Amino acid sequence: MKFLPGLLFFSWFVAAQALAQKPAPTRVITYRNPVIAGDFADPSVIRVGDTYYAAGTSSEWGPAYPIYSSKDLVNWEYVGPVFAELPKWTMGSYWAPELFFRNGTFYVYYTARRKSDKQSVIGVASTKDIRKGFKDHGIIIEWTKEAIDAYVVEDKGKLFITWKAYGLDKDRGIELLGAELSPDGLKLAGKEFSLIKADPAGWEAGGAEGQAIFKRGNYWYMLYSGNACCGDRCDYQVGLARAEKLQGPWTKHTGNPVLFGDNFWKCPGHGTVVVTPDRRYFYLHHAYNGTDFTFAGRQGVLSELVWDETTHWPAFRYGKTPPAQAESPTGVGPVPQQTLNFSVNYERDTLRLPWVFDASLPKPKFDIRASALEIECENPAITGNFLGHTIKNGSYTFATEFVIKDTAFHNIILYGDAHNAIGYGAGQNRVELWQVKDGKRETLQKQEIPDKYKNIRLELQSRYGRFYTFSWAVKGQKIDSLTSPLQLEAPWLPRWDRAPRVGISITGPANQKSEFKAIEMKYE
Repeated sequence: MKFLPGLLFFSWFVAAQALAQKPAPTRVITYRNPVIAGDFADPSVIRVGDTYYAAGTSSEWGPAYPIYSSKDLVNWEYVGPVFAELPKWTMGSYWAPELFFRNGTFYVYYTARRKSDKQSVIGVASTKDIRKGFKDHGIIIEWTKEAIDAYVVEDKGKLFITWKAYGLDKDRGIELLGAELSPDGLKLAGKEFSLIKADPAGWEAGGAEGQAIFKRGNYWYMLYSGNACCGDRCDYQVGLARAEKLQGPWTKHTGNPVLFGDNFWKCPGHGTVVVTPDRRYFYLHHAYNGTDFTFAGRQGVLSELVWDETTHWPAFRYGKTPPAQAESPTGVGPVPQQTLNFSVNYERDTLRLPWVFDASLPKPKFDIRASALEIECENPAITGNFLGHTIKNGSYTFATEFVIKDTAFHNIILYGDAHNAIGYGAGQNRVELWQVKDGKRETLQKQEIPDKYKNIRLELQSRYGRFYTFSWAVKGQKIDSLTSPLQLEAPWLPRWDRAPRVGISITGPANQKSEFKAIEMKYE
């Protein structure tokens, strides 16, 4: 018994050492959605080496199909567009670009509306360097009244393309079709076959589209979207199907829909599955933010799939769109919100912002010259020569500075399309708040500006993308020192398959050149 105290001490020492050597609990790194903020619908994502690339719908905006890159699926940077110059045969509806990579070449299979008959068809383009844009190869699929939402896979060395058919045909239901492609991926090489048909009696009553197909084990899996994709009455949801052969038969999951929205993220759907190096499966798709809703558009959201190894069916980790925070795919957190902001003073900066423009109108002529952003006033549209910015969330302040001219108006614009916009401009010794609604221009308010005031600042404050406050000031003075802010709401701006853009324009005599000295965007 005399040895007992020593034994107790030894046991305590061993236990203490074990506790000291026990690794600390691993801290779970989370990210926040959206991972790609702003209007970025129908996202396609691929992984090439250690880099992910994503492309999305640009709808009626040029340049067509924005591309982003990332090392971690969470933090993304803008690369550029698929098409800096719009293909001459197209006229709009730049939807659903699907990226594909094979043998050192990037392909994009995209939907666009053909200028000759206004029919939506599928085109294809390719490049060796995704950062330098794509070469268009023209139309690859036209099908009855509409062909949209291409998706390409490789099976046993052969390429296959799938697409949504019969969306505008009244005499038959919507169907997802497939066909073999030529080895170079640029034309059809086989007869079409059916994958699935939309069930008109169930949650797919609005159709089936936006398919993403991938293989795991013995099965091909398909995520597809159903019901209404867009607008304030959307009810988009995602279903799941699988097959042992690409040509089918395909079996739909009995628990469909497997992804659906809530008050935080509404109407999720149309995305692509990508696999990380450690074999985690993520679905990059779009959804509306519950606060900003259609005023900020369908944003890029990341959801994870997890697998049941007994049934061999996947499920979404959270059973719906992710909560405010979800576990990071790579242990990397999000970029702080303020990095979305920008401030450009052209007297010292040469930053070229990723401007967008109305694809239905001639591309604006602009350049950075003589310490200013110079825009040529040549567009006949009553909204002027519009250069826009994709809004990242609905609460922001957008401002510009310029030297006033007697012959032209410099405007801040909230732009839906060429026939629907709100503008706040200064020129000819006055400032005006105006709107274009259904193609009719109306001056809502105006105020005279004394001749001595030349260096003008215009500012727009937006709340939730719905409530707007406009104000002006002389550069260097308090923003509300000369006028009371003007408040406005415009629920009539178009926002079905796209969200409004905010930006600048020049209105006035043709061929006149006007200059903006500074542009600012600050999100809240």
